[in-house]
Amino acid sequence: MTGRDGGADLHPIGNSPVVVLVRPQLADNIGAVARAMANGGLFHLRLVAPRDGWPQEKAWRNASGADRILDALTVHESVADAVADLHHVFATCPRPRHIVKPVMTARGAAAELRAITARDLRVGLLFGPERAGLDNDDMAHADALVRYPLNPAFMSLNLAQAVMVMAYEWWCADEPTVPRQLMTNETRIATKAELENFLTHLVAELDECGFLRNAPKRPGMVRNIRHFFQRGEVTEQELRTLHGVVTELALGRRQRGRDETA
Repeated sequence: MTGRDGGADLHPIGNSPVVVLVRPQLADNIGAVARAMANGGLFHLRLVAPRDGWPQEKAWRNASGADRILDALTVHESVADAVADLHHVFATCPRPRHIVKPVMTARGAAAELRAITARDLRVGLLFGPERAGLDNDDMAHADALVRYPLNPAFMSLNLAQAVMVMAYEWWCADEPTVPRQLMTNETRIATKAELENFLTHLVAELDECGFLRNAPKRPGMVRNIRHFFQRGEVTEQELRTLHGVVTELALGRRQRGRDETA
C-alpha cells in the first residue's frame, strides 16, 4: 500500500457506535464513509463481505485523511459475525418493510444510541449495499430500524451520505453548541448603559439638526429609534462606530453653518 502518510490523528471517542457496512460494492464509497464517520466522531468500522475484497487503495484516496479508521477496520464473513460482540444493533431502512420492529428517525436513534452507550453497552449501525440496501435477513439481526424523514418524492442517498446523517445526529446529540449565537470576535455585546449613552447622543444631535422638530410626533419618533437599536445585540465596537458617525455628521453640519455665515 503506497501513497498514504497516516492522515489525521483520529482515535475512538468514548464508547461510540460501530458502523457496519454490509456487502459494500465500491472502495471509493468505503473511503467516503470513513470521511463521514470522522466528521461525526465515529471510529469503529466493520465490513461484511465487501464485493471487491479488502484492502483497496481507492478507499484511502477517497477518505480525505480518515486513514486510521480504514487502517483499524475489520472484515467479516457475515452480519452475525460482525455484530456478535454488540449488545444492540440498529439497521438503516430507507423503505417500509413488513417487519414488526420499532422504527426511529435518525435524531431519535441518536438519542437512543447515546442512552445505550452511556450504560457501557456496545451498539452497531447497519448500512446496506449501495444498490439495494439491507435485505430482510440482514435486518433480522437488528433491534430497531432507522428511517430518515426526507422528501417522500425523492429519497435517494448514497452510502456515505446515509452514514453522514447518522454521524451528524450522533455528534449533535451530545454537542453543547447553542443553536444561535452572535460572533463578536474581539469586541463584545454592548450593555444597556452603553446603548443608552449612544441613544442620548443620537437624539441630542437629531434635535440639534431639526430632524425631531415636529413636537407632537417627536415622542413616537424617538421610541421608534430606540426600538430599532434595542431589538438586536449591538456590539460595543458598533456603538463606537455609530458614535463616530453621529459626531462627524454633527461637525459637518456645524462647519457648513460657519461657511454659510462667513
